[in-house]
Amino acid sequence: MDDSPSASSLGGLIQFIGTPIGNLGDITFRAVACLKSAQVIACEDTRHSQRLLQHLEIRDKILLAVHDHNEQQRAAQLVTRAQQGERIVYLSDAGTPSIADPGYRLVNACIAAGVAVEIIPGPSAVTTALAGSGLPSDSFYFGGFLPVKSGRKEKTLVSALARAETSIFFESPHRIAKTLATLAKLDPTRETCVARELTKRFETYHRGLAASLAAEFAAKPAKGEITLLIRGIGHRRDDSQEHA
Repeated sequence: MDDSPSASSLGGLIQFIGTPIGNLGDITFRAVACLKSAQVIACEDTRHSQRLLQHLEIRDKILLAVHDHNEQQRAAQLVTRAQQGERIVYLSDAGTPSIADPGYRLVNACIAAGVAVEIIPGPSAVTTALAGSGLPSDSFYFGGFLPVKSGRKEKTLVSALARAETSIFFESPHRIAKTLATLAKLDPTRETCVARELTKRFETYHRGLAASLAAEFAAKPAKGEITLLIRGIGHRRDDSQEHA
């Protein structure tokens, strides 16, 4: 049974779809159904989304680019089209829109205009990396992308090391070696994990102390998407987690 909100009763509807972070097989049945029924597909990068649609054999759709540089302007247009009864979905390149990706402004434009927002869940690099890291997952902090400037980055890492929960960040493969070197300087024995190319063919987890991972990545430059996890001070290594 379809329990989605009625666009007509709520003055319009825009669906935000979580998309695969690497493996296209991770798309959900619900997401595919929404994409097939949509009249307009707004997306972060039309070329990237077109590859996903081709994989799903979904054709003849109107694609509109909605990214960081034009989201505010496009949001007003999409809200108006939704209010006029068009079936609209939005997807970022990977993962859930507005989570370290465009979509936040569009969500708020919908809320302000009385257009219903429906989130279609999908894969997440954050929870995938956390589950595979072996670090405590009963509570965690997600900090998005680490700052590029070294001073701000070091302050962010200092905060992570003082935090009780596991901290999770996205980092560029070109900067991860230097980031790990900074982390090792601050606390060489802190348990750390680098999750690389999640859900893809060459997915790897690098688990160990900050100093050992710093040495590993200094010797061999990283490639691909990187998620960095840092154990919090509130958990001992032998902590057990209770599950409902």
